Amino acid sequence: MKKPLLVFILATFGLSSCEDQCQQTRVYRQLSPFQVSLSELRQNGVAIQEATGLENPGKIYAKDNFLFINEVKKGIHIIDNTDPANPVNVSFIRILGNADMAVKGNTLYADSYTDFLVFDISNPRQPLQLQRITNAFQSGMVEGISWSTNAVNWGNSQQEATTIIDYTPNLITQVTETDCEGNTTNPGGWGGWMNFASSSMYSDSKSSGGGQGSGTGGSMARFAIVNNILYAVTNQNMQLFDITQPKNPQKGNVVTLGWGIETIYPYKDRLYVGSTTGMHILSNADPNNPVRVSTLSHVRACDPVVVHDTYAFVTLRAQQGSATCGPAQNNQLDVIDVSNMYSPKLLKSFPMQEPYGLGVDHPTLFVCEGKYGLKSYDVSDPLQLDKKLLNHFKGMDAYDVIPLNTKVLMLIGKDGFYQYDYSNRNNPRLLSKIPVRRKDL
Repeated sequence: MKKPLLVFILATFGLSSCEDQCQQTRVYRQLSPFQVSLSELRQNGVAIQEATGLENPGKIYAKDNFLFINEVKKGIHIIDNTDPANPVNVSFIRILGNADMAVKGNTLYADSYTDFLVFDISNPRQPLQLQRITNAFQSGMVEGISWSTNAVNWGNSQQEATTIIDYTPNLITQVTETDCEGNTTNPGGWGGWMNFASSSMYSDSKSSGGGQGSGTGGSMARFAIVNNILYAVTNQNMQLFDITQPKNPQKGNVVTLGWGIETIYPYKDRLYVGSTTGMHILSNADPNNPVRVSTLSHVRACDPVVVHDTYAFVTLRAQQGSATCGPAQNNQLDVIDVSNMYSPKLLKSFPMQEPYGLGVDHPTLFVCEGKYGLKSYDVSDPLQLDKKLLNHFKGMDAYDVIPLNTKVLMLIGKDGFYQYDYSNRNNPRLLSKIPVRRKDL
């Protein structure tokens, strides 16, 4: 049976200057729904393939001499990074609906929409799928677009999920009449969401390092490993997995955090969770039962976080007309005192251009600025970082960054994957770049 489903439009850009004819041009992101049946996801959603080029890279993860790059909603590239100046793409795991990953020893963990997958990567050229834990996640968000299932659990209505409901974004341009002061008769709802059209499109579709430790993810990660626990945050919850036996993980507790959860960053005995409305701090004294002890709220904005010692660094990114990041107008970097996890305090905010992910290797902080590139700061005195800009690399589109203790900096963005030698932090040296082959670049 077909059901009607609304198609929404998200305004992604602000007002343009008014033309002589009193018109303005707006660019919108139209979200067209599509479906994937759970039977298709589980029967044909995974395949081990030969290495392929980057097209729409997402998150990055480093473990020993290997690098893992997410291809958004399509899978994971495995790259031999023994020589960072000459990385070798060795294989691709096609995983439908993949957005996040983490590694412990020779075991790779990844999401596939609702499911949690386990792979043996002892031979990175021939990964082997070991397990699929079904229905580990009920919903998620990838690049600001939410997906969900058709499960029903309301009163006497009970229906198990059979279908994933997701959306494909398309940019459209619209010219509207104005009163020559920028006011239109169709400004859209809060956050830029507009009911553009209705349709009945609801169809019935469809050798790694030998160490047993975990690797390193970026600030945009939703997966994090601490000892024998893997923490996975979704839009509103944190799902725990016991990985004491890495190849046979067990689903553990669920911690409810509230809506708008985006990222997780473990540090010492705490978990720092970024959301669109604030930074949550959880005590991880009992790794099987993390407890939220405080929240520092902020205006609605996209919000990754990294921590060093008693300071947390949080970027807030505003996108005019974005329902994901909210209506906030300021792009900024916040410095927060977390010496008392029960009472975090905002110390100072610094204006930024388009901040995304960030990474810290004290006393150096790296901040991705989207289409404005990458910046690095001396944060020996965090409250004076605006006076201590070390470098500003332009001509790249920077999304997330991982500074390794080997003094190799990994950076991912729309235009490719970069590696720098920053042993001389005042003059980082480009080691290599893996470009993307996107049609829109």
